[in-house]
Amino acid sequence: MDSQEFENRTKQFALRVMKLLGALPESTVGRTIANQLVRSATSVGANYRAACRGRSKAEFVAKLGIVIEECDESGFWMELIVEGELLKANLVEPLLNESNELTAIMVASRKSASEKH
Repeated sequence: MDSQEFENRTKQFALRVMKLLGALPESTVGRTIANQLVRSATSVGANYRAACRGRSKAEFVAKLGIVIEECDESGFWMELIVEGELLKANLVEPLLNESNELTAIMVASRKSASEKH
């Protein structure tokens, strides 16, 4: 997968999360989690895009670290949605799996980029 394909994958992740958030209950908890999840999920793609346009390898690696944090945070919010029974697990699990896959890919990419000095 090249960087353009991965950019698209992270954008699709954000769009899918945005659609999921419309199903959350209109409650204080639902709105709070929706706000947090939309920030972290959209940040994944935005920061990956910034990483690809980095001015140095160090900047690229640093931005990947942010992408990893945001992917992991997105997973955390989705786990809360499932465990807090805000939505049925079958609605959230595909996105949670995607979050975990994106995190694993970014961890491997950061490791690879860090080793290539």
